[in-house]
This record gives sequence, structure tokens and C-alpha cells, in this order.
Amino acid sequence: MRVTFLVPAYNEAATIIEILDRDDVVLVRQENRGKGAAVRAAIPHADGDIAVIQDADLEYDPSDVPALIEPIERGSADVVYGSRLSGGKPQRAYFFWHLVGNKFLSLLTNILFNTTLSDMETGYKAFRIEVLRSLDLRQDDFGIEPEITAKICKRKLRVYELPIAYYGRTYAEGKKITWRDGFKAIRVLLSVRLFG
Repeated sequence: MRVTFLVPAYNEAATIIEILDRDDVVLVRQENRGKGAAVRAAIPHADGDIAVIQDADLEYDPSDVPALIEPIERGSADVVYGSRLSGGKPQRAYFFWHLVGNKFLSLLTNILFNTTLSDMETGYKAFRIEVLRSLDLRQDDFGIEPEITAKICKRKLRVYELPIAYYGRTYAEGKKITWRDGFKAIRVLLSVRLFG
């Protein structure tokens, strides 16, 4: 199966070359409007059978990709989430309040959509390409993560989760997500649940 990597990038000059050296590249440039806008701009250029969202900052280890796509290759899954919170892989100790926020957002997702995700905000997701293309995505920023999760869960697609390594950055190293993104995630989850 052919795998396409969607690599949204903004300030990852130090790590993007390592990511892009691993494959053929189609570069889509646009003014910075956020991760969601970058992912949406890349989707029409994706080809093959599977799409993987791979952040350019190397917080997620590309060596986890074969395991991430295996349930899709086997025909068991429509979407696979790499979980930073299910244990079993190396994890950089990171911000306590990010952990609390991620667990709360996952709990809210599970309540709203009757599912059991441990890490709904993960940036490492693999999709059957036709599933990704079928999602009506509108969020420009980090709101793309809860939007994808909510729309996948609402459609009751076959979602699998597996542990991944996570090498989180500090704000000094370029991390951009803040507490404001957590409140935005709540709004996006509720909006998709209540209004589609």
C-alpha cells in the first residue's frame, strides 16, 4: 500500500529536512494560517491508500509509522490514533497541565461520542485516504485535532489506538499549543456533537 505523509510545518527548520528526506515531496506553500489550514491544503495532493499526519517537529517518531498503519493495511481499521497516554513507549516528561488537559479532552470526547480514546488530541493519526478526503474539515488552527476526532467518532468509523513514543518540545524549543487551544477544543467537540 502507498502511504502519503501530510507534514504541516511552521517553525521546524531544524527537523523538517530529516522528515522530508524520507520520501518524494510535493511542497504546498501558503501564508501561515495554522495547522488545520496546512492539513486541508495538503489533502488534495495526497495519493495512494493511506495518509499519515506527521508533524515536522519530530515530537512523533517516524519509526512508529509501520505499526500505526498496520491495522489499516490488514483491513481492520479506517483510522489509527497513536496514543501518547497509553504507555509502553518512551515519553518525554512534559507539562503537567498539558497532561491534565489532554486527559480531560479525551474524557469529554468519550462521553460525547461513546468511545474509549485515551489521546484524542494526538497529532499522529493514520487514515484510509478516502476517509480523510471525506471529512468536511473547516478548522484552521489546532482545532483540526478535535474536529477530526469528533467527525470520525460521529460517523462511527473503525478507530484503533496504539502506543507511540513522544518527544515533546518545550515552549523554548518552539511548542505553540496553549491553554486557549484547550478551550477551543471543547467548543469544537460540542459543536460537532450538537450541530454536525
